[in-house]
Order: sequence, then C-alpha cells, then structure tokens
Amino acid sequence: MVEKTTNMSFLEHLEELRWHLVRMVLAICLVGVVSFIFKQVVFDIILMGPSKSNFFTTKLLCRFGGYMHELFLSFGYKLGNADALCLNQEPIALQSIYMAGQFLAHIKISLISGIVIAFPYIVFELWKFISPALHQNEIKYARGIVVSISLLFMVGVLFGYFIISPLSINFLNNYRASQEIQNNFQLMSYVSIVASISLASGILFELPAIIYFLSKTGIVTPSFLRKYRRHALVIMLVLSAIITPPDIFSQILVCFPLILLYEVSIRLSKRIQKQQEKI
Repeated sequence: MVEKTTNMSFLEHLEELRWHLVRMVLAICLVGVVSFIFKQVVFDIILMGPSKSNFFTTKLLCRFGGYMHELFLSFGYKLGNADALCLNQEPIALQSIYMAGQFLAHIKISLISGIVIAFPYIVFELWKFISPALHQNEIKYARGIVVSISLLFMVGVLFGYFIISPLSINFLNNYRASQEIQNNFQLMSYVSIVASISLASGILFELPAIIYFLSKTGIVTPSFLRKYRRHALVIMLVLSAIITPPDIFSQILVCFPLILLYEVSIRLSKRIQKQQEKI
C-alpha cells in the first residue's frame, strides 16, 4: 500500500484526492436532500427546539432550579426565584423579511445537517487518502482515529446544541437595551446562531485529536503544554466569549469542558512521549 502511494505521480495523487472529495460532497448532498425533505422535523423539532420551554435541557435546568430552591429553603435560606433556571418561557418571534428568506434558510440548514451527519464518513474518506502514505507502525498507533475524531466532533455538536444554544437564545431573546425596542429576530439570524454555536463547539472539542497529531510529530510535548497552560486558559476564555453571548454563565459552561479536554490532552501527549521513548 505504501509502495503504491510512493510510486504515484503528483497528478495521480490529485486524481485520487478528487475522487475522495467527490464522495464526500455526494455524502453531504445525500444527507442534505433527506434533511430538506423532512423539513418539519428539521425545523420544528430540531432547529426550533432550543428556543422552546419544553426543550430537554430547559426542563432539566428548570427542575434543578426548583430542587435547589427547595433544598435551600429546608435549611432556612432563600435562594432567589425557584423559576430562575426556567429558560425560554417567553416565545421567540422570528420573521422572514426577504422573498426567498425561508427557502435559503431551508437550504442552509439542510447543508449544515449534511455536514454534521456525514462528518464520520468525511473523516473516513480523508483517512483513506492519508493512510496509504503512512508506515505500518504509524497506522498501528493511529488505529481508531476515525472513530475518535468523529466522536469528539459529535459530542461537541451535542454540547453546543443542548447546553449552549438554549442559554444563548434565552439571553439574547430577553436582553433589552431599551424597553422601547421590541425583539423580532430575522430567521437567518436565528439559524446562524444555532448552527455556529453547534459547529464551533464540535470543532473546539477536537482539541485532544489535534494535540495527538502534534505530539506524534514532536511539535508539542507534555512539558510545553504544562508551561503554557495559563496562556491556553486565556485563549480558551477568548474562544468561549466568541461563540457565546456576553454573559459569564455561558462562557464558563463552554470554557469548563475545554479546560478538561486540555488536561486530557496533556495526559495523552505524555502517553505518546512514553511510547516514542520505548521505540
């Protein structure tokens, strides 16, 4: 397999890459078409879900808030309002001000659905293109990389969708710079918020995979990661601020798992260093 790859010319490599890209695009389009057909499920249940008071995460937070309120009352303390964590109680008002607004939003969310659902296959195709150029020991150490990368991305997307999205929507929908101004959001703005938060979370959760490859190539070491832990924390806070609305609670929710992933990455880099020292 390695011999075949090394004997291929540059144009043959490009041709091979082209067919991998074609299959990836076809997979995205196929899933996108299915999403386009089942628009009621995609829009009414999935896309609009985080904005509703009966959303899974919202109900859990509401119950948790009520439980904590009762717990503190039993000790003689009053912990604010029992409904403080009951998010999105006020219905969100969306509007489409362009003739093709709903159609374009439909296409956009279908393509995003295609990318998210077909992501494991995309990673698989990229691995099929890269793996023939690797040595057997490198393939051995990279075993399960497709599953790991896909799993990290999916967990990140779900975290952004179920945790960050409802908090962000609640904050932005209830924020008032002036009582004279009414919130009537544009449809594409809402789609962009939910999609960007979910996709950004999926990408950020790839941190251990990135550290794995950088450690394998010797670019980063466990000592390097420990030395610049504070710098990494600042960067993670900035990234959390970018993908969340400007409230400290949402930023902490995003930053906390990133810190955990960074610590996991240090352990992973240390393990890789030990493996390389044995070789």
